[in-house]
Amino acid sequence: MKISLSLMIPCPAGGGRGRLLALCLILAFFLSLPIAQGAEKSGAPVDLTTAIIRVAKRSIPTVVNVEVTERKEVEYSLMPFESDPFFRRFFGIPRTPKKFKKDVKGLGSGMILDDRGHILTNHHVAGGATKIEVVLSDGRRFDAKLVGTDPKTDLAVIRISAKGPLPHVTFGDSDKVEVGEWVVAIGHPRGLDQTVTQGIISAKHRRGIIDPSSYTDFLQTDAAINPGNSGGPLLNLRGEVIGVNAAIASASGGSEGIGFTIPSNMALHIAETLIAHGKVERGWLGVSIQDITPEIAKAARLETKKGAYVADVIKGGPADKAGLRKDDVITAYDGKEIPDSLVLRNEVANTAVGAEARMSIIRQGKRLERTVRIENLERSLKVMAAIIKERLGAEVTPVTAREMDKYGLEADQGVVVTWLDPKGPLKAAGFEVGDIILGIENQPVEGLESFIRLVGYLKSGQKISLMGLDFKSGETGVVQVTVR
Repeated sequence: MKISLSLMIPCPAGGGRGRLLALCLILAFFLSLPIAQGAEKSGAPVDLTTAIIRVAKRSIPTVVNVEVTERKEVEYSLMPFESDPFFRRFFGIPRTPKKFKKDVKGLGSGMILDDRGHILTNHHVAGGATKIEVVLSDGRRFDAKLVGTDPKTDLAVIRISAKGPLPHVTFGDSDKVEVGEWVVAIGHPRGLDQTVTQGIISAKHRRGIIDPSSYTDFLQTDAAINPGNSGGPLLNLRGEVIGVNAAIASASGGSEGIGFTIPSNMALHIAETLIAHGKVERGWLGVSIQDITPEIAKAARLETKKGAYVADVIKGGPADKAGLRKDDVITAYDGKEIPDSLVLRNEVANTAVGAEARMSIIRQGKRLERTVRIENLERSLKVMAAIIKERLGAEVTPVTAREMDKYGLEADQGVVVTWLDPKGPLKAAGFEVGDIILGIENQPVEGLESFIRLVGYLKSGQKISLMGLDFKSGETGVVQVTVR
C-alpha cells in the first residue's frame, strides 16, 4: 500500500489567470504522488515526514564519538630566517632539530557493532592512535583498544568494556542501494555531538578517491559530511547502515555536497574478519586484469563491454592452475556478475583463502566455466617479485625508518631498489641501487604491495613514467622506462 497525500487547493478561475491555474494543477499532481517508496523492498512504504526522525531516534544511541591521541612528527620552525647561518650567529640562536614529535588530538565517529563493545570506525581515525577514548551518546566515556585495522579499505575495529547491553547498528545490503535513494548521516563533525544530516545517494562505484591501489568502491552522497564524521554511519530510511563515511571532496575543507562512504557489505566483511583474526587476509587469483576497451571487445567477439579482461596469467598461480588463459574475459565470479576489473579484484580479495569459486569466462567467443581455488595474497608477493625482476630488471624492498628520516618520507611511501639487472629497463633509464621509486604512471607507490600491484598491470613493451628519488642528492625526477 502506497501512502499518498492529496490536498484540496483553491485555484483561481478565469482566462486571465490561466498560467496560475496551470501551476496549481501541476502542484496538485505532484502533491498527490506517493511520499516515498524507499522501503518497498522491505514490504512497507516510508513517510518522509517522520522517517528521518525515526532513523535519528533509533540510531543516535549506536553512534559514538571517537577521540584519539596520535604521536606525530612535525616540522620545527622558529622564524622565517632561522636557517640563515649569519642570522643565527648575529642573534645567537642555537641550532634546533628540524623535526620533533608531539601529541596531536583528533576526532572521529564510530558505530557500535555488538554487545561485546566492538566499534567500527575508519583506519585514518584510529589506526595510528596511541590513545583512544570513546564517548557514548549518554555521555559515558571509555578507554578503547585497537582490535585490528585494514588500511586498504580504511577501516578499523576498536573495543570498549562496558557493563550491561549496548545498542548496536543493523546493516543493510549496499548492493541494493540505488542512486537517488534518501540517506541519513550521523556523526560528530567538528566535535558537534550527535549531528544528523540528510541527502541522497548521488552515485555508485566511485574509485581511486583516496588510494588508487586500495580496495574501496565508494558510494557518493550529498548528505553533509565534515571532519569528525569519519567512521560514522550512512543509513537508509529503514535505519540500516549502508555505508561508513570516510572522505569528502572539498576545496574549503568543509562539506560541499560531495561525500564518500564505504559500502556496508565490504565494511561488515572487513569488521567481522578483524574481530575474528585481528587482520585481513586477502584472496589472490594470479592474473593481471583490466577493463574492456572497444578494441578488446572486438578482438574477443564480445557483445558487451562488461567483464574483466585477462591481460596476463601468472605461471603457477591459482588462475593458471584453473586453466585460465591470456585474453580470457571473466564475466561472473562466484555467481556475481562482473561489470569491470575492479569489482573482480574486490570480490577475489574478499574470498576466503582456500575457498573455491566458480567463474564464467568468454574465450574466443565461447562461454566456459572454470573453478579456481583462491590463494593468499601475501604469499603471492614472492611470486609477483619474480615478475618485477622480469619486467623491470630490479628487486625492491620497503622503505626503512632510516630512509624515511633521511628523505622526509612517510611510512609506506615508495620502495627501495636493492638490485638491478645490468641490462634491465631500470638500469638503462639511469636508476641505481639505493634509489627510491615513488610513483608509476602518476600513481603513488604506497609500499611493496602497492608497487607489485601497479607493476602487475603493465604490459610488455609499454612505455611508462616512473617518479624516482636519487639516493645521493635526495632530488626527485620522472624518467621514461620501457617494460620488457
